[in-house]
Amino acid sequence: MASASIPVVDFAPFLRGTKDQPKEIAKIIDDAFQNTGFVCLVNHGVDAEKVKDAFKWSKRFFDLSSSIKALAPHPPGGPHHRGYSKPGLEKVSQDVFDRGSIQTLRNIPDVKESFESGNVDDGDQPNIWLPNECLPSFRDFMEGFFLDLRYVVHMILQALAISLDLPEDHLSTRHSQSLFQLRLLHYPPIPRKALEEGLASRINTHSDFGTLTLLFQDAVGGLEIQDPATKGRGQSEAKFFAVEPIQGGVLVNVGDLLERWSNRRWKSTVHRVVAPAEKVGDGTACPEQYSIPFFATADNDADRPKRYESVTGKRYVQMRMAALY
Repeated sequence: MASASIPVVDFAPFLRGTKDQPKEIAKIIDDAFQNTGFVCLVNHGVDAEKVKDAFKWSKRFFDLSSSIKALAPHPPGGPHHRGYSKPGLEKVSQDVFDRGSIQTLRNIPDVKESFESGNVDDGDQPNIWLPNECLPSFRDFMEGFFLDLRYVVHMILQALAISLDLPEDHLSTRHSQSLFQLRLLHYPPIPRKALEEGLASRINTHSDFGTLTLLFQDAVGGLEIQDPATKGRGQSEAKFFAVEPIQGGVLVNVGDLLERWSNRRWKSTVHRVVAPAEKVGDGTACPEQYSIPFFATADNDADRPKRYESVTGKRYVQMRMAALY
């Protein structure tokens, strides 16, 4: 499996606003989003120790017993996307508007569990936390980490606006409510054969449905992105490339809503999580894996119709979420 060529960009000069460097960096990100829909940012504005702590908190949460994790349950269905989802509850797929395809795909479970939280001011989707005594300080850390990632998203939105010669707050103001989602993901160990033979999946082929996604990976690997040149082809013809984790980096990719808003200037690239290329032990099992994605979407009433039928940020996310559960 070949590796994807994703630009690695030092984001610090943009954050510092040093002379002409913000425009140069904005142009690199714009080019990356036009070509692959992905970019990797280093010196992205979140302290490295805090990212490490986030992974530690994630492990502490998922190490809890099933009965304790169930005290913060994800509500039935997709509209209220908060709380804990046990393995097999969610089925990620690109065929979200084809109910028949979804039902067929559910026969191949996604072997993962997750915990979702969001903006404390989001009245439509209030957070669902464990009782504090079950995991003291977990909520406090996650609420603070949300604010750190919110800042990064708004800086990237400013860069994208600059790349289009727009006022730097043009896109950020359309995300003023920061209706974002912080997700902790845990993939339990699984026989490699089950993944390779299609008896189970970690995350099936899909694209993200918001505007931007930040992704922090551990060292295990397994993320693959589709060659944009094969977009729209059948699964057998699609080509995928491995994305190797970059220490200290955060992957950033375009979501479907931003592809719509940019009238396809920026690509929302299909991706998946499969068995990692590097085998460990005797090679018969895939080790457990952790990742932390942060999903951004626009304000509920934000709209920018052009090539596509008009759709608000809230309506589009509701359509996509309803198909997952």
